[in-house]
Amino acid sequence: MRIVEYYNNLVFNYGSSSPLDFLPIPSVVTVGSYDGVHKGHRTIISRLVSVAKSRSLRSVVVTFEPHPRRVLKGGVSGPLGLLTTLDEKIDLLAREQVDLLVIIRFTADFAARSSDDFIRNILVSLLCAKCVIVGYDHAFGRDRSGSREKLESLGRELHVDVEVVDEVLIGNEHFSSTRIRTLLESGQLEEANEFLGSSYMITGTVVEGEKLGRTIGFPTVNLMLSDPGKLLPRSGVYLAQTSVNGVTFMALINIGVRPTISSEGIKTVEAHLLGYSGDLYGSFLRFSLLKFIRDEKKFRNLEELKIQLEKDKKTVELYC
Repeated sequence: MRIVEYYNNLVFNYGSSSPLDFLPIPSVVTVGSYDGVHKGHRTIISRLVSVAKSRSLRSVVVTFEPHPRRVLKGGVSGPLGLLTTLDEKIDLLAREQVDLLVIIRFTADFAARSSDDFIRNILVSLLCAKCVIVGYDHAFGRDRSGSREKLESLGRELHVDVEVVDEVLIGNEHFSSTRIRTLLESGQLEEANEFLGSSYMITGTVVEGEKLGRTIGFPTVNLMLSDPGKLLPRSGVYLAQTSVNGVTFMALINIGVRPTISSEGIKTVEAHLLGYSGDLYGSFLRFSLLKFIRDEKKFRNLEELKIQLEKDKKTVELYC
């Protein structure tokens, strides 16, 4: 999957500071924030890839960074509640066999562009859209004026096919990023993973901690999130999986305020990798959360905490 960025009316290779000549290749295009890249999103993207292959066209996903909610209405105070950071979104979209990902740098100026301008100058002129595929509730452009009807009307004028993918349900429930956030915040991880279609991810860089885990035989890595807007699920202990140098390790992750050893009340992420020994400072790790084990609890001392961690470890071994 090729990745490019669009801002200030220029196109750049992802991570590059030099604009490039962007050739208009006939394409099938979809547009959205795609936070979570959940099963509903994947239904649209699967259709996109299928249509592109059947018509010998390029498959293109257009998304936004930062999330529009950070820019619109003065931004969002506090954590944004992102289901996926940009890196996580890229990873998930690459698995869907998309040809091109266009990341639009979302600014106040870009938000002011009309839906008509967006369709004509980005979807059609820049990306050479021959077909646009969107979800049943999709809208875009200034004040979300780009409705299904507007897209279809302009499509007829510009000779662009428009396909709307019907609503996808699971157990008679509507797919939405909001619903998944609610499940995660209530500790219903496995239900959230069912809606996502994959395990919920937490990524970040390993930073130095207090090293108290070493004193009780449970050394941990302390994770600095790759995006502070990332949604952390309900506080507690989780079974997770990660990879270090191509080797997969099961892990116990504690998400919470660590009440036994801290009174600061700051939510953190720390993980114990079962069977791993070594220094991971500075490493970038991605954890896939598999199962909610228990709520976070304050113990009287480190010895009580150690006893509970031994029980948690046995739970992991049973799961494996």
